[in-house]
Amino acid sequence: MEFLSRTQVITAIGAVLLLLYVLDLVRRRRLSEEYSLLWVLLTAVVAVLGFSTPLLTWLTRTLGMMGASSTVFAFGLAFTIAMLLLLSIKLSRLGQENHALTRELALLRHDLEGMRDARAGAAGLAGAPRGERG
Repeated sequence: MEFLSRTQVITAIGAVLLLLYVLDLVRRRRLSEEYSLLWVLLTAVVAVLGFSTPLLTWLTRTLGMMGASSTVFAFGLAFTIAMLLLLSIKLSRLGQENHALTRELALLRHDLEGMRDARAGAAGLAGAPRGERG
């Protein structure tokens, strides 16, 4: 039986605490289910790697890394890069949607002002004496 190192225990406990925090954020609707699934998967993988010394050792050897903590760090770094890419894609899409909505709002305001001007012009002609009408 292999004992857990201090690093593994801290990593696993940190992953469990992060999982509880993510679930609380979802419960309070501060994090959407779309992103919560990714966070739950990450914390589950880190917790399993933290508590399972043989699995972590095998994975470290398979990937050719120097230490078990490097393996956990590499998974965390890969997840961070994936999340940054996902959020960049989402932010780009939202920026494009915002630009399209801004253009549509400007056109609607222009049309509304045109209708107001037309209505004011019609009201002005209706109130003018008969000789002044065009």
